Amino acid sequence: MRLSLLALVPAFGLLAACSDSTTEQHATTKIETMADTANKVSPAAATDSVGSQKTSSVTVALAPDTAGVQSVANYLAGLPPLAGTPLATQAAKPAWQAFAADQDKSWAKYQATHTTPMNKWAATELDSVRQATSTLFYPFSGPDFLNAFTLFPTASTYVMFGLEPVGSVPSRTNLKNPAVLPAVKKSLWSVLNFSFFRTNDMALDLKSMHLDGAVPLIMLFAARTDNHLQSVRPVQLDAQGQLHYLADTTSAPNANAIPGAELKLQAADGTEKTIYYFSADLSDHKLATKSAPLAYVRSLGPLTTYVKSATYLMHKLYFSKIRNLVLERSNYLLQDDSGVAMKYFPKSTWQFTYYGTYRRPINLFAKQYQPELTTAYHDSLHHARPLPFGTGYNWRQTDSNLLLAKRHPALAK
Repeated sequence: MRLSLLALVPAFGLLAACSDSTTEQHATTKIETMADTANKVSPAAATDSVGSQKTSSVTVALAPDTAGVQSVANYLAGLPPLAGTPLATQAAKPAWQAFAADQDKSWAKYQATHTTPMNKWAATELDSVRQATSTLFYPFSGPDFLNAFTLFPTASTYVMFGLEPVGSVPSRTNLKNPAVLPAVKKSLWSVLNFSFFRTNDMALDLKSMHLDGAVPLIMLFAARTDNHLQSVRPVQLDAQGQLHYLADTTSAPNANAIPGAELKLQAADGTEKTIYYFSADLSDHKLATKSAPLAYVRSLGPLTTYVKSATYLMHKLYFSKIRNLVLERSNYLLQDDSGVAMKYFPKSTWQFTYYGTYRRPINLFAKQYQPELTTAYHDSLHHARPLPFGTGYNWRQTDSNLLLAKRHPALAK
């Protein structure tokens, strides 16, 4: 789970199972403080920008941007809006030009420290997983399309769930607010340096500017990962987990439905991709009355599941439904230690490959220490493999870990 755009940082309380699930699904202010004090390094200057259509070495015919969503995504990402669009005029102003130059430097640093080593690592270690992955399931994701696409760029569908409101495409009026660009820069600084969001004052700042949920950041990440946005549409899941399209963003969703958004993309190589983001509480208590997420995910067929910075929710008894779904419907599971606890894996069904280093969770999550992982990482006959990038709450490369779990035999399609 990301420390993300709107409401991910209330205090983390140990409340009763029926009342604390929403709070626990949010990450905590303590994590932000630790990130702030652990490394005060400013984004280093670099010379080349990353992740836009202008940098792609593949020339493809782009689908028309009839709704202007690509220009909005580019504007938020510090990339030039499409020529001839209203936002192109707005982007010619000094404030946006300075913002864009700063973002290019920050993203160039991120490319060097994360994107490039992640791609190189995944091309080898996840090659067969990528080939087998049509749908990537990412519970507790927030708007983190960035890591999902970096590790699994060949997936055709990304299904993401988080507590953040769905949000909508920001209007031109909202984008003209002079506070928008500094707020975006402030929000992205920690995700580009620590791999999770730092919010502090961002919840109120962004809400007041009507950047009202996960969609704007997903759009930004799509643009910076060299994807061309074609459309953004509001959707919802009915009580049976069936997907429905809403007429527009002002349509009132059914009170019993799960709100979401569908984003259609065209990758740099011309392949079509779809992102579904749904705002839902995945605790047992909520899923007992709103089981649509479970029904919908079960309808998708065998999955590859990715979990990162998930506040150790699936370690807990009262997140058993989503944990069981992941274990029942996944052929592959890539996670850091905040995902499914090792004690829940049926050992006869799964094969494990360990990467990086496992010591202990950060102090905030000290109770989620797994002795079984320590034993696995110190196995003298089966050494953990290198992990050449940082990820998760233990964000330094020397402290990070990932586990690749492979089901055997695989579920049939």
